[in-house]
Amino acid sequence: MKKYLLFFILILFTSLTKAQIQSVVLQNYFNDFQKAQLTLQVLHQEKKYAEEEQLLLTYIKKLEEVSLSEKEQKDYKNLIGGVKASMNYNLACVRALQNKKKEAIVALEKAVTLGYDDYRQVKTDKDLVNIRKEKKFVALLQKLKAFDKLALLQQSGAYQKEQADTLPHFTYQAADDPSLVQVRNYFKLDSVAGTGDELSKIFKLLHFVHNNIVHDGGNYALCEFDAIDIYNYHKATKKGVNCRHLAITLNEMYLAMGIPSRYITCMPKNPDDSDCHVINSVYSSQLEKWIWIDPTNNAYVKDEKGNLLSIAEVRERLIHNKPLVLNEDANWNNQEKQTKETYLENYMAKNLYWFSCPLQSQFNSESRFRKTETPFVALLPTGFVKPKGKEKYITNDPDYFWQKPVMMTNDK
Repeated sequence: MKKYLLFFILILFTSLTKAQIQSVVLQNYFNDFQKAQLTLQVLHQEKKYAEEEQLLLTYIKKLEEVSLSEKEQKDYKNLIGGVKASMNYNLACVRALQNKKKEAIVALEKAVTLGYDDYRQVKTDKDLVNIRKEKKFVALLQKLKAFDKLALLQQSGAYQKEQADTLPHFTYQAADDPSLVQVRNYFKLDSVAGTGDELSKIFKLLHFVHNNIVHDGGNYALCEFDAIDIYNYHKATKKGVNCRHLAITLNEMYLAMGIPSRYITCMPKNPDDSDCHVINSVYSSQLEKWIWIDPTNNAYVKDEKGNLLSIAEVRERLIHNKPLVLNEDANWNNQEKQTKETYLENYMAKNLYWFSCPLQSQFNSESRFRKTETPFVALLPTGFVKPKGKEKYITNDPDYFWQKPVMMTNDK
């Protein structure tokens, strides 16, 4: 999800490179650029747009001058193209803020040519207000409309009922499992959750994770993937963790309290888009349904009547343009308020095309350091062929994927 109006994609790509790039030359560039980002943000906040423009141009030129082997050019083509597109979009913004209309349009055209396709961001970005009436801007916006994330979701294939007898059931580890008991005791979850009803406990645990572990979308934490290790990694290093780690942490806390939960990887249609989002699907026995819980953004979703919604229901409502209400205190890292338009209609609309999750919801179902045998299941719209991945089971049947939970007993 975006962290700053202008700099989200730059931060995203820079963070990703730290974990994934093997090219020393390119890694050095991104390390250098990461330091410059703080300066860029300060200049933007202080409205020193001319200085910001010059610094952006410097790093655009430096990226053009990075010398890569033929293999590196092929391996990092999409990454470099995305960064160049984002830099030129930011350049268009700072030029527009200086009322350099022609130069801003040129930068925006280049960004689009390089692959920038965030229709709703371009449509609503206040930094571009000075060029909105320009004919070339109107034409670019019309061109980008074809890439509207919500429109792509609305054009997705339907689901279909299947014979699911041959598919295994999803299972949820019992709260008396020794590892989950340790989680419950370590975090003093009975005190954290309080003595209210089930929904009160669900929300208090959500707020606890959101407020105590910082999110950093590009940091693939160097720790074991369980609630205790992820929490201690953050406290020891002061580094944030990605959305997957936050959802894993919260998932284990819910299981430890006897509340069925899964962490769901919400995926985009575009196989070249490496930006997915991981949230929790939590089963409320009180409501007899799954509900949407996102620890990264402290978010849950309701309909116009105040009913809490599941991931499946939010997706369906986006497709059919039905009302959605995001909780007022939804935010990123207690710094940036989330809105229905940016969070649901743009970012999550992109990432609700298909889903993946572990078959067994349990302590440490994924490992940073050792091989695990946890099989994954994918839910796809009909007609969509997902990229090759770790999913062992594939289904087009939402009734199977979102089946009511069956809790394991500790002797299984």
